[in-house]
Amino acid sequence: MSVRCGSTSNYLKTGQIMKVVSQAQTPAMQRFAGLSNDEQGVLDQADHFAKQEFYPLSQRMDNEEWWPPDIFPRIGKTGYFGIPVPEQYGGAGLDLFTSGLVLQAFSRWNHALALSWVAHENLCLYNIYRNANEEQRRRYLPGLCSGKTIGALGLTEPGAGSDALGSMRTTATRDGNDYLLNGSKLYITNGPVADVLLIYAKTDRDKGARGISAFVVEKTFAGFKVAQKLTKMGFRGSQTAELVFDNCRVPAANLLGEEDSGVQVVMSGLDLERAMIAPICLGISERALELALEYARTRQQFKQPIANFQMIRAKLADMFVWVESMRVFTYQALRVANELEIGGGGRGDIHKITAASVMFAADTMNKVLNEAVQIHGGTGYIWESEVNRLYRAIKLLEIGAGTTEVRKIIISDEMLR
Repeated sequence: MSVRCGSTSNYLKTGQIMKVVSQAQTPAMQRFAGLSNDEQGVLDQADHFAKQEFYPLSQRMDNEEWWPPDIFPRIGKTGYFGIPVPEQYGGAGLDLFTSGLVLQAFSRWNHALALSWVAHENLCLYNIYRNANEEQRRRYLPGLCSGKTIGALGLTEPGAGSDALGSMRTTATRDGNDYLLNGSKLYITNGPVADVLLIYAKTDRDKGARGISAFVVEKTFAGFKVAQKLTKMGFRGSQTAELVFDNCRVPAANLLGEEDSGVQVVMSGLDLERAMIAPICLGISERALELALEYARTRQQFKQPIANFQMIRAKLADMFVWVESMRVFTYQALRVANELEIGGGGRGDIHKITAASVMFAADTMNKVLNEAVQIHGGTGYIWESEVNRLYRAIKLLEIGAGTTEVRKIIISDEMLR
């Protein structure tokens, strides 16, 4: 079975989980402004899949920092990997916007798993597709699209965060038909479970940020190891690690693009990454609003539901406006990112809009979750409650892929350029 998306002749192949979506929307199906019927269908079906498959895993993932070992192959069987990658490599042949809708739905029901999904789907798989040669594509994309191999990206280092390029210390030195990688990467999503990693290293220190290259590294390469798995406040269960490269021998054939051209891969990838963080914020906020509405309707105080109180109603109204505003900006940025050419990004409107969208989404999510916890009162303060789990996700989205402060610098720089 399949769902046709937009006017394209391609299909999102999602096995028995998906149903062909009728052009006529049922009354129970919420219709969002800015989405075609087909796009709405993709969102609804991804929501159905995530509620059935991801939500039952969320509590254990949070409690134990547990990773469900069979989940990626299960996702791969439905066709939810490689969404913007051509079918010849195992993908669905659709676009980044469709990928963003799937991420939004996944984030409603298990944001930790959604984060691991997007690190695999966008940061690794799609980056490899956009920048690899034909041989590299055929070697790595089918396994990543099927979920049989897990992907990750390594950019941040212990001393290189916001200044990830200028302060990068990981090096790659040519040694015959190989490169020797030395250094470490920190806060790497999927690091402990990844089979294939897109790693950035300096091949020419004298060139600074212009001397960085990108490599596809396999976990089996000699000299690579996971130094430590990191335990987090939020997004627990999405595996995060420090990676170490000690004379890690990487074949020269695994150089992605030209030597010293990695900055183009980085900057283009960061713009796409920022466009794809906003849907996480949106999905989490949608779920928080839903939980707040349910609680306000059922929680009794003074012999009546708290939804009868004007201050609670005002909070719900504010949350609705914030979520809908976030939705519009998120969809706008995703549609702009759809048009980003290979090798493009890093400056101009796309750089400004994606930074602005994720900044607005993260800031607004903070407000939505704060009110959701306030409505829940003491229940919201308890670690095991779902709204508390959502609340603990706020900070990462204000830090990851460039902090709020860095986002403001990007926006103002582009405005004044």
